[in-house]
Amino acid sequence: MAVHGKRFRAAAERIDRKQTYALEEAVQLLKAAAFAKFDETVEAAVRLGVDPRHADQVVRGTVVLPHGTGRSVRVLVVTQGDKIQEAEAAGADFVGTEYLQKLKDGWLECDVIVATPDVMGQLGALGRVLGPRGLMPNPKAGTVTMDVTKAVKEIKAGKIEFRVDKTGNVHAPIGKVSFSEAQLTENLQAFLDTIVRAKPSAAKGTYFQAATISSTMGPGVRLDTAGYR
Repeated sequence: MAVHGKRFRAAAERIDRKQTYALEEAVQLLKAAAFAKFDETVEAAVRLGVDPRHADQVVRGTVVLPHGTGRSVRVLVVTQGDKIQEAEAAGADFVGTEYLQKLKDGWLECDVIVATPDVMGQLGALGRVLGPRGLMPNPKAGTVTMDVTKAVKEIKAGKIEFRVDKTGNVHAPIGKVSFSEAQLTENLQAFLDTIVRAKPSAAKGTYFQAATISSTMGPGVRLDTAGYR
């Protein structure tokens, strides 16, 4: 059985685990309870009333957080022709079809891969390598597109992808503890609003079962989801 340290226990005493909090108050409590010596990531987790075993109840999507995630994202754009210069101008870190061979050889020094449709035939062969790592480009996520400028700029600006897991939970980073309360609240609001819009028509009953925010080392703070049911 895991035993929490003194600093965690002291932080947890600030929060009533049985109570739910409005977004602004939850963010305030989270920041007050943060104790790590590094800039912790803040993550939101939502338990949904869906059954992901059914394709028509899978919840997935993307959202551009108003204030970004607080971390630098390395973007690889696999493309050719004129799109190479376009991707470079947009701020991509790595560009070109030569990275196909590098990926086959085990190179994975990127966080997101964007690809134009004309190279997906070649990239598809790497599904077993990229898929489990969440790196395979997908049209629904906006990472398979001819508009590489828009894709790269949105990712650099704080675009994140989310997908419900097999237990019905969705989670994603929404910023850093160093963000202001207003910034974290706005990012959290954008994330929750996007999940609401992604509600499958086949979902029945209460959609938002529960939601929590937490920092990397800190305790969770339960959110009042009454407005999302």
